[in-house]
Amino acid sequence: MTRRNRGEHQARLQHILPGGRGLWVPMDHGLSGYPEPGLDDMDEVIDAVIEGGADAVILQKGVLTHHASRTGWGGFIAHLSASTVHGGNRSQLKVLVGSAQEAYDRGAVAVSGQVNLGDDYETEMLVDLGNLTEQAWAIDLPVLGMVYPRGENLRINPDDPTRGIAHAVRIAYEIGCNVAKVPWTGSLDSFRMVTSAAPIPVLIAGGGTGPTMEETLSMVRASMEAGGAGVCMGRRIFGSDEPLNTTQALRSIIDGSSVDEAMSFL
Repeated sequence: MTRRNRGEHQARLQHILPGGRGLWVPMDHGLSGYPEPGLDDMDEVIDAVIEGGADAVILQKGVLTHHASRTGWGGFIAHLSASTVHGGNRSQLKVLVGSAQEAYDRGAVAVSGQVNLGDDYETEMLVDLGNLTEQAWAIDLPVLGMVYPRGENLRINPDDPTRGIAHAVRIAYEIGCNVAKVPWTGSLDSFRMVTSAAPIPVLIAGGGTGPTMEETLSMVRASMEAGGAGVCMGRRIFGSDEPLNTTQALRSIIDGSSVDEAMSFL
């Protein structure tokens, strides 16, 4: 048996991560809890981020089907992990709710799965993410691993300034993901440890709507100086008053602009 030519896989990854850099906008939050500010009119906000220069939009599969059909755009990623706020002590257990083949048939160019490290159900999430990478490998779909060190059972080495974030990237890589999404560590030096943990692109999460936009842009620029590949930010974009302008500002930073230049879009 010969190994397959992975040209299609690389072409799909290049499409959503051109030149190794990406602006990805997750909007899968409505499954976990709703109402969610900014997601009441998804046609409008998705059109805005596409116009603003997003490379990919991450959606749960039912929502993806509608928007892939409506827009004809080729940058949708299916997030196939799910849980809700009503799950009690299992609310952080992200279970697999679809397959890579189904996601592709619905119009996805890639798939995404999540693991919450340190949760009581971490093992089950690792199994699901491993199954997802196996499915995606068979049909040449790239996989995003959203890996967050956030559970009560975390055992952080006192000598680890990344507080488990470098390990999160390593897990995504070792289990077969092509891209990792993790939190920002807070400094250039510690984030360099994160980006050097594995030879796959690392995107940073947005951290909610708390920081000012100038602080967010500074964080993104610092992450890229430390070897990051861009952002995978949801609420910071779709929850803003001007998602188009916010997307344009982030696009500018990812393309190499200064914070002052990026702020001109706002």
